Amino acid sequence: MKVVVAGATGRIDSRAVTRLRDRGAQVVPLSRALGVNVGDAHALRRALRGAQILVEVTDAPSRQQDVSTAFFGDTTRSLLMAAGEAGVEHCVALPAVGADRVASGRLRAKAAQEDFVHRSALRYSLVRATPSFASVESAVCAGVHGGACSPAAAAGRGRRRRRPLAHVAVAVPLFGVLEATGPQDRPFEDLDADVLAAAQARVTPVIGDAQTPFFSALIGERSLQPGPDAHLGRHTSAQWLKGR
Repeated sequence: MKVVVAGATGRIDSRAVTRLRDRGAQVVPLSRALGVNVGDAHALRRALRGAQILVEVTDAPSRQQDVSTAFFGDTTRSLLMAAGEAGVEHCVALPAVGADRVASGRLRAKAAQEDFVHRSALRYSLVRATPSFASVESAVCAGVHGGACSPAAAAGRGRRRRRPLAHVAVAVPLFGVLEATGPQDRPFEDLDADVLAAAQARVTPVIGDAQTPFFSALIGERSLQPGPDAHLGRHTSAQWLKGR
């Protein structure tokens, strides 16, 4: 089984590559970092030749809606077109929980990406995921300056997700959405405090602020929560912090 993973150098994507290889798949990673321009139609046709599965986990270079939308419009459509020409049997994409209901530029772009996949002629699966610990950590680090923590915790709750990409990729296409999240339901401010404590940072208390935008949009307490049938992971925030 040949699996092409587009955007294969991020935290999520590199782990998906490893797990697919553990399942015996021949994995072809694609990314600019690996010398492949996913916007190059010739390079895509060559990489997808003989592939059964495409895993689309590319990420835009900016969080701004116009830049993100343009990126996904060009990249995702190019990938889908090349996959269709190559006879790919299954396309798996990784949008985000809340992209269909949060008026954020970033999430609207992810919703547009999801729509491209949904309207394509390919058999597909969509794995909507909640924010990962790694993304929470990145946001916290970006808000810490000179030992003080900027107001960084938007109202809402975050869960660490198990990443079922490899499982979904080699399974029968869903022709729909699987939501993936973690076993704990915790406010972002609690996760932020845990990350800072683990880093032994000298900070002021972390306070949740319902008026702090999340990717330029105000969100409610349930905005980034999955539905009741979400796929639950196993690892808690304490386990992640201990093992990273």
